Amino acid sequence: MAASDANQLGPDSTADEVLEGLDLRGKRILVTGASAGLGLETARVLAAHGAWIVGAVRNPDKASMMAKTVRAGAADSGGMAVVPLDLASLSSVRRCADSLLAAGAPFDVIIANAGIAACPFGKTEDGFEMQFGTNHLGHFVLVNRIASLLKPGSRLVNLSSASHRHADVNLDDPNFERAAYTEFGSYGRSKTANILFAVAFDARHRHRGVRATAVHPGRIRTGFSKNMTAEVASRLIASVDGSQSYQWKSVPQGAATTVWSAIVASAEAVGGQYCEDCRVAEIVRDDPTIRSGVRAYALDPQRAEALWAKSEEMVGERF
Repeated sequence: MAASDANQLGPDSTADEVLEGLDLRGKRILVTGASAGLGLETARVLAAHGAWIVGAVRNPDKASMMAKTVRAGAADSGGMAVVPLDLASLSSVRRCADSLLAAGAPFDVIIANAGIAACPFGKTEDGFEMQFGTNHLGHFVLVNRIASLLKPGSRLVNLSSASHRHADVNLDDPNFERAAYTEFGSYGRSKTANILFAVAFDARHRHRGVRATAVHPGRIRTGFSKNMTAEVASRLIASVDGSQSYQWKSVPQGAATTVWSAIVASAEAVGGQYCEDCRVAEIVRDDPTIRSGVRAYALDPQRAEALWAKSEEMVGERF
């Protein structure tokens, strides 16, 4: 059976509507950050259609309770197991990857969903600036280490954000050792990195039928923003829309583009691209009044290769 007509999908669509009529029995999907918010909703809806979810989470005890909820609503072979993962610790990332490799079970989709947003300056366990280290470098190491588990025809979906338009990556000063730190500047860098990582990963793996894409879920009120101060949250809203008329998406609406890119959309259409509102986004110019689309620097293949090389240098590992 087919999913909902792609022409009917848009910014108000929910993940359930995107997957309507689809049977995902036999699919095995890794979702990072699956214990709450978008990650939990993504896991729930995929399991409800029969997929088996491996939730990679920082708090396995909390996630185990959530997994019971997911399993209760799962169809047939659908369900969820959890593995520990702290993206702010490369030793944790490598242990997670090693355990998945030891199990040897392949994946149809990896959804790199976990992340932090606009937090005060801090550093990861390995000394990287917290947002870049968590949102990009942690996933960079995890996904590359388990890339052999991706089946031909499988996909990587990186959660990015419209906030990538705040900043390109700075490969000369990724840890803000010279530049003045700002919450949005750092977040924007990390979200641009998520897109560029998808571009470079797609280029490396498309020959074996594995594609990668990045998505903007929309502006959603979840625990994802718990590290923001009230002042930062206010500035976030102002940066998106100067009035009070801005409409936030619900969590089910926020998960829609993720599952659309992972399951429904043509692999050729989304491979190496940035998606929003259940469609591939258009490249837009640097204009603060434009509220959609992707900046050209985030899809630049040369920029993607430069980030890949810098990321390998920073983590001390070549892929």
